[in-house]
Amino acid sequence: MYPEYPLVKKCLSQIEESLGWGPSEHWHNDVFSELSEKIQYKTQVLLSPTTLKRVWGKVNYKSAPSITTLNTLAQFAGFENWRDFKNKNKDTKKISVLSKVNSNLGIIMLAASVMAVVFISFYSLKGSQPDTEMNTSSVYFNSRPLAKGLPNSVVFDLDIDSIQSDSIYIQQFWDPTKTITLEMGQKQATGQYYYPGYFRAKLVVDGKAIKQHDLFIKSEGWLGTVDYEPIPKYVDGTDILQGKLAFPPSLLEEIKTSEQPISSTFHLVDDFGTVSGDNFRLTIRLKNNYREKWAVCQKTQIIILGTKSSMIVSTSIPGCVSEIGVMMSDVYLSGKKHDLSSLGMDLSEFRNVTLEVQEKQLTVFLEDQPIFSGSYNESMGDIAGMRFQFLGAGEVAKVHLQDLVTDKVIIDEDFN
Repeated sequence: MYPEYPLVKKCLSQIEESLGWGPSEHWHNDVFSELSEKIQYKTQVLLSPTTLKRVWGKVNYKSAPSITTLNTLAQFAGFENWRDFKNKNKDTKKISVLSKVNSNLGIIMLAASVMAVVFISFYSLKGSQPDTEMNTSSVYFNSRPLAKGLPNSVVFDLDIDSIQSDSIYIQQFWDPTKTITLEMGQKQATGQYYYPGYFRAKLVVDGKAIKQHDLFIKSEGWLGTVDYEPIPKYVDGTDILQGKLAFPPSLLEEIKTSEQPISSTFHLVDDFGTVSGDNFRLTIRLKNNYREKWAVCQKTQIIILGTKSSMIVSTSIPGCVSEIGVMMSDVYLSGKKHDLSSLGMDLSEFRNVTLEVQEKQLTVFLEDQPIFSGSYNESMGDIAGMRFQFLGAGEVAKVHLQDLVTDKVIIDEDFN
């Protein structure tokens, strides 16, 4: 029993009561997995099922929960943090204890003085203890893809022997829900990647990223995907290059007959050299060729992948602009909070859309007419790829990418 065990039990009891899942004595592994997901959704912090089972006493573990674990549980229970939970759950018995302390203050102070002398003498003989803070310099974290193309498994090589924590995991890329839970002393882990991209993998301990590195998974030329979850359907370049980027009729029919909304995407992720994501011009001739049922809004996204961040420009028919958004590296504009009506357009026929970025200032053109502008602060890094995503399906007839620093043309595709 650690000192705060009674308070932790009280916090857990409040969580159990709010969940209404019955006594935790009857919880099995799947319950803790579901609880882990609920906690992450509410607090944006991942506590693994193993960590939760330790806290609930399902796994024999001698150490007290970390402060990150306690803060997260307190937040899930409706408090600001663990300190807030403790302050609002003080035992009333302490008041009576305090009155007894006051009445015997002289005796207590004398005893405390004697104990302090004993303690100081003992400590001076024993000497100071070594710093127990985590030594990240000895931590090793790297990765290597196992194959070319997609899907692709990645092996993470680790040396985390110096880490003492009940919350260690790998965040595979920007999405904090895509994680791999680690145990202390683990040497390797594997992760699955279903899409090409330039990812930043992070080693996270107690909610803090202590190591990170870049992971480049290329598309090996143009790649098409029908974006089923969790695993997309892949269509390689030989099947989507038909004088333009387009899906074969059989897949178009499959998309049209889907009862649930589904997107399709054309990807190109490769090493383009040093092409600044803050100074480029990209022109795409594209159309969205399905607008029935759930695709009535003709939502389309142009996505630029950078080595440090990304840019996403969304379009739709004018009546659906409330549902779109624009992301420029560290700046996000939602159609629900900003007027993005200029990005409402009918893409039933081919139209030219241009994204021009100069010194972190974005201008979007439709048929050479500027329709939107915005700026951001954090650099995108170098361009590592692009995606054209359609709710339903679409086609791309031309892609032209120019580096505005050197004026060099990087891509000039008309697919003929």
